[in-house]
Amino acid sequence: QLRPVESGGGVVQAGGSLRLSCEASGFTLDYYPIAWFRQAPGKEREGVAYISISGGTTDYSDSVKGRFIISAPSDENAVYLQMNNLKPEDTGVYYCAASSVPWRFGLESSKYVYWGQGIQVTVSS
Repeated sequence: QLRPVESGGGVVQAGGSLRLSCEASGFTLDYYPIAWFRQAPGKEREGVAYISISGGTTDYSDSVKGRFIISAPSDENAVYLQMNNLKPEDTGVYYCAASSVPWRFGLESSKYVYWGQGIQVTVSS
């Protein structure tokens, strides 16, 4: 079973940058749409960005558009989330999720069936 594994979280000051990585051994990620979600304490899980490599599409939530970039280099079996100009409201647990079929993708959590354990991102003011 595909199990995404996140890495790259940590603590950063407002205005700084972090890059999150999502990998899954034994599976070719470019077949599956991949999304990043986040959940802040007391809030619902929010879709942040997704990439459909086979479909050639990406999208972002309004809250991160222009600051975050999702990518999947062709020579790596990984998906990255580059987070720039971080704000305290970006603090939360970030999850990598994979869909089970190439045509199901978006920012809704219901479209994804494989989830990582999550990784903490903390942005201090």
